[in-house]
Amino acid sequence: MVNYDLQKNKSWLMLIALVSYQLINQLNFKVMVKTQKKSVKVGKLVGTAHVNDVIRNYKQERWVHNSKRLGKEDSMSVWYSVEELEEFMEKIKEHGGDGVRLYFGAYDKQYAEKPLYAGRQTVVLVATREKETISGTTNKDLYINTEKGSTILAYNAGSLCPPFCQSSNDGDVGITIIDRGNEGMVIA
Repeated sequence: MVNYDLQKNKSWLMLIALVSYQLINQLNFKVMVKTQKKSVKVGKLVGTAHVNDVIRNYKQERWVHNSKRLGKEDSMSVWYSVEELEEFMEKIKEHGGDGVRLYFGAYDKQYAEKPLYAGRQTVVLVATREKETISGTTNKDLYINTEKGSTILAYNAGSLCPPFCQSSNDGDVGITIIDRGNEGMVIA
């Protein structure tokens, strides 16, 4: 009798399976559409005046003090090629990352790998991935697995200025004269 019932209901079971399959696919599609994130943009393009202002502020408020403490001019900028930044961005995407955090840092005072960088400030680019937490959405530093174990996905060691500055007036933001009182003036 069980065989007879299965045979009799076979077409109904196939219809239910087909409708269920289509319904699940539609639900998955709707879920996929809902979970697609809009591009999160927190920065903006800025003009020459803004760039000049923030660099001048930095020189007067931070750079002059850092340089005095170091006993040499601290770095003002870090340069990377478009090609290496694109490669880093691709690596971030390959590992599910969706952003980059720039950390301000400083090389060790005895940095043997590049002695001219010793003690100078730098920026470290760290891949991030958005995470949902109890308190909301946050961007966490991205760790990846390598042959040596888990490590942060990061990029550093660009060309520092100083010590490696281009001597071109084409796109420079100009100089800043800083009055250090009894200690004289600094042209930066």
